[in-house]
Amino acid sequence: MSEKNDKRYAIIVAGGSGKRFGSELPKQFLPLSGKAMLMHTIEKFQEAGASIVVVLPVEHQEMWLSMCKESNFAVTHTIADGGKTRFESVKNGIAAIEGLAEGDLVAVHDGVRPLVSVDLIGRCYDAARETGSAIPVVNPSDSIRQVMEDGTSRQLLRSSLRAVQTPQTFRAELLQGAYEVEESPLFTDDASVVESAGHQVTLVEGEVTNIKITTPVDMIIAKELIKDGRGSEVSYSSQPPLS
Repeated sequence: MSEKNDKRYAIIVAGGSGKRFGSELPKQFLPLSGKAMLMHTIEKFQEAGASIVVVLPVEHQEMWLSMCKESNFAVTHTIADGGKTRFESVKNGIAAIEGLAEGDLVAVHDGVRPLVSVDLIGRCYDAARETGSAIPVVNPSDSIRQVMEDGTSRQLLRSSLRAVQTPQTFRAELLQGAYEVEESPLFTDDASVVESAGHQVTLVEGEVTNIKITTPVDMIIAKELIKDGRGSEVSYSSQPPLS
């Protein structure tokens, strides 16, 4: 088992577009309370003590560097090339970490989840150190139905379900080994990649404010949370214990 002084790394995947916003600007670059959304995200992982790799499409990298210069954004980070899929992007992010060693901890996070708290990031690193992995989750607030192939549907027991967030965090050797396989359509996130390699993942309590900003409505919510001083502070401690 690794020691508490092992290195922390973060791979921030930022490959979105601005189509849902009706914007030509990639959504991770959209302004949020005075600076680009992605800058908020990077700052959280800097505060958590992580060395940061930002995975960006090649066509967005020059724009990002210009934005950093114009905003005097000086948080040190490495830029890796985004792939055609999220799987490829994360794999490129892993390869971009120099000196990654067994026992080091790697968090993979969505660039458009800027309200993640430093506390949640730290809890994910701690859990991954102890068990090998940490996947933040929350209870779904809506009822869920599964649609069958014949068009019928059935209710699923909401209390047994969890909505998955990031940062999904792992010991380095576990994540590296899992990403050596060929990509599969079944890989929807890092947890599914790691599970396919035969590893069980550990669930930790996420935060209801750790939203993924994908629509203009999400942006409105994020701005209000930041304005009210509640962003990244509301945990889901009221949910039932995770098994």
